[in-house]
Amino acid sequence: MQIEINNLSKIIRGIPVLEDINLVFKSGNIYGLRGKNGSGKTMLMRCLSGLILPTKGRILIGEKELGKDMAFPESIGVLIENPSFLPNYTGFKNLKLLASLKGRINDEKISDTLEKVGLNPEDTRKYKKYSLGMKQRLGIACAIMEDPEIIILDEPINALDENGVALVKKQLIELKKNGAIIIVACHDKEELEFLSDEIYELYDGRLLEGGVTNDKTP
Repeated sequence: MQIEINNLSKIIRGIPVLEDINLVFKSGNIYGLRGKNGSGKTMLMRCLSGLILPTKGRILIGEKELGKDMAFPESIGVLIENPSFLPNYTGFKNLKLLASLKGRINDEKISDTLEKVGLNPEDTRKYKKYSLGMKQRLGIACAIMEDPEIIILDEPINALDENGVALVKKQLIELKKNGAIIIVACHDKEELEFLSDEIYELYDGRLLEGGVTNDKTP
């Protein structure tokens, strides 16, 4: 499977926030998005998620056009900006509620995913009592728990300690091996280069010419 972005532009209140973006993302790869705040990274992720429709251009997922043949990608996990859950539910109960919408996974899979990001599925604390790092881990667990074909993560290692970062990296590499398309925006240059097979840089809504291919051979 692949995602193909053709001549994508987005204008908000007369201001172009994305201009003529052309990209192809393929299965089994991690793609990094780099750029300063306001460069268009998050807006591009929103477009790819189906949360915002482009002003011009199109996004093809496989042979289907996003916003025309489908409202949202059929198999996607997303973490954009700060995660938000029901404050009076535990982490497990929040994920179980969301998982029930599609019915693709069982309680065991939810528990397993929580453990993989360093959370205890039997923790009785409510979400409102979680630390920032725990909230971020739960947001990542929510994005990956159904093993989606597309995973979009905006600053996934924010608020995570060293152990949390290591666990997230391990999960992303495993999901990549299973054939997912993973798109990550990250301010940490070293972490982005470690994770990504290819990095694209945005500046003022435009894609800078060429991607940065990471040579990971020793």
